[in-house]
Amino acid sequence: MDNHYKKITSKEQFDDLVKRSSEAPVVIFKHSLACPVSSSAYRELKDFSSEISLVEIQNSQELSRQIGDATGIRHESPQIIVLRHGEPVWHASHWNITTHSLEQALHDHA
Repeated sequence: MDNHYKKITSKEQFDDLVKRSSEAPVVIFKHSLACPVSSSAYRELKDFSSEISLVEIQNSQELSRQIGDATGIRHESPQIIVLRHGEPVWHASHWNITTHSLEQALHDHA
């Protein structure tokens, strides 16, 4: 796993991200280990400079559901969600996940 990816597996870790989003935007990446499009998005973000919280769908299905419930964003994978002040402020899925679009979203919501 690349250094900027930090795997999260529990509701407590997600709750911590929600709290941290009051200080700065946080990025959550829902990643399917079995999906070629998700693998492509993972590679696309490999050079991204900020931390990305990684949810491996196959290993954390309950957490993925909890994130969807908390954000109101229907699950897709791959999927990026940016939280700021506890709320989702931007999200993208599939081929819309690019380093440029994520950097722009973080800039817009800093």
